[in-house]
Amino acid sequence: MAKTSKAGADGPLVGAHMSIAGGVFNAVLHAETAGCDCVQLFVKSSNQWRAKPLTEEEVAQFSAERKRTGIDPAIAHASYLLNCASPDAALWEKSRDALLVEYERCDQLGIAGLVFHPGSHMGTGPEQGLGRIANAINHVLSNTPTGQTLILLETTAGTGAHLGATFEELKAILDKVDRGERAGVCLDTCHIFAAGYDIRTEKGYKDTMSSFDSVIGLKRLHAIHCNDSKYDFGTRKDRHEHLGKGFIGPDAFGFLMRDPRLKRVPKLLETPKDEAGKFDKMNLAFLRKQAGAKP
Repeated sequence: MAKTSKAGADGPLVGAHMSIAGGVFNAVLHAETAGCDCVQLFVKSSNQWRAKPLTEEEVAQFSAERKRTGIDPAIAHASYLLNCASPDAALWEKSRDALLVEYERCDQLGIAGLVFHPGSHMGTGPEQGLGRIANAINHVLSNTPTGQTLILLETTAGTGAHLGATFEELKAILDKVDRGERAGVCLDTCHIFAAGYDIRTEKGYKDTMSSFDSVIGLKRLHAIHCNDSKYDFGTRKDRHEHLGKGFIGPDAFGFLMRDPRLKRVPKLLETPKDEAGKFDKMNLAFLRKQAGAKP
């Protein structure tokens, strides 16, 4: 996905989700301060449906800061308000239209991928919910025929009626996407662990990635969220912890960071924050150490 970055051609490609308060370009500045190679951000307020259109100045400033810092790629995360699996027609249309707006903003900013949670079928059953998600993606892609941003389905913990907890569910969505080359997956370590994929041992990690490759294909894995878990294996609870300090533990992140197949896949923190930014630096150093790189 990324051709150049601060990490160069050989180093690990690690970053974190950063705040856009005061302007989207600030996410790049925060990433630079933390020592990131890549960055994840919201492209609008995550708790509001609407957003003012991006100005030419905002787009130019974001691009200029990325060029200056060499932080690449930039990945966006869609609002948590969206539920593209909803059986409620009004909410589904609102979610679909909001996803389109976020996609258009990403494309304006030159963002490589837009990550979003597949959503909850709200008791109507997985099959119908999976179809509604695919329909929403097809709407976005058909309305952005020249778009370069990838739509990335995020693996989920499978809480309640939320879809995307199994690789098979994600494949079922991708199989229904008309322009499949424009869609892929973002794997979240906390989520897959909570959903029942045990990556704590080398065998467990290899089995999990082998399953992903056979069901979806590693070529469709375009981003990874590196998060430890506050809850134990298979609990279907989504609570992130600092790396190596939760129930997943340190070994899994070593397996992931040293996996040559994933070398150029951006690995992004969504771990707890502090105002001084020390937590991000700590977790980034942990990932680099696990990769065998200088922290």
